[in-house]
Amino acid sequence: MIETRVSRGIVSTYMDKLQQNLELDVAIVGGGPSGIVAAYYLAKAGLKVAQFDRKLAPGGGMWGGAMMFNQIVIQEEAMDIVRDFHINYQPLDEGLYTMDSVESTSALLYHAVHAGATIFNCYSVEDVIFKDNKVSGVVVNWTPVLREGLHVDPLNILARVVVDGTGHDSEIAATVARKNGIRLATETGGVIGERSLDVIAGEDEVVKGTKEIYPGLYVCGMAASAVSGTPRMGPIFGGMLMSGKKVANEIIARLAR
Repeated sequence: MIETRVSRGIVSTYMDKLQQNLELDVAIVGGGPSGIVAAYYLAKAGLKVAQFDRKLAPGGGMWGGAMMFNQIVIQEEAMDIVRDFHINYQPLDEGLYTMDSVESTSALLYHAVHAGATIFNCYSVEDVIFKDNKVSGVVVNWTPVLREGLHVDPLNILARVVVDGTGHDSEIAATVARKNGIRLATETGGVIGERSLDVIAGEDEVVKGTKEIYPGLYVCGMAASAVSGTPRMGPIFGGMLMSGKKVANEIIARLAR
């Protein structure tokens, strides 16, 4: 019966996909634009990368533009990345461009998957694997399990590198510091928390703050801002894209050693 064939096809191919991603080069936590860009460049370099997002539709805040006006702004410095993803854009004024947020987010996801990255939606990363004083993977569960407060044990996925792309709360970095009594590579040793909005400073500092903050753990996007205590920047997304490319390049260089 076709009903059984449909169900069997979904279950069997999903289980194959999950089993193929139980050991990774890079696990990216959070499905925002910086993480998707990182997944794209990492996969293009031949690394085995999977991205885990708790929402049904990955893409973070890029879908909604600004206050649900589905347009975003990108500065000149990030336009090479926009062109890599073949996204349409229009000049705004000196050094700035506008793009449709729905097209932009869709393009990031499409190209990341076609480059070889695997994206798992409806997954929450509730902890990390911590071995030999190094972040060595992620502990995952279904998002609805955690939201309902069900007592269901998670699964473990090994990774040579973990990227915290969880946005404003920098959840993975905070969890690593809190649970293991370690100091992150920040002024306080912990997650400082993002400052109020300053577009110029925020865009510059989010890229500068994209780095390894503990052995095996990198931050990108707004998580990098939250960890280092730099300003948020609002609906201009060039810094997010550049942060994703920077973290990918640093990890590629690191794993090539």
